[in-house]
Amino acid sequence: MFVVHFFENRTELLNQLRQQVPSVGEDFKIKGRKGKVTSVLAVDEQTYHVQLTLESKTKQAQAADPGKKKKR
Repeated sequence: MFVVHFFENRTELLNQLRQQVPSVGEDFKIKGRKGKVTSVLAVDEQTYHVQLTLESKTKQAQAADPGKKKKR
């Protein structure tokens, strides 16, 4: 069992206890966002730091038609 810390730009996204350490170039999905593993750093024999590059979030547009708003 390995402790894997997932980072994006020095921001820690997730800690997991895993059977297998992800490899460089592997596609990954964290918190509903797709990404790719860029580097894996072994801190000690059971702790690994994994750098990810995630796709940017897209903001959903608000209802453009004012007639579609909820009525109160």
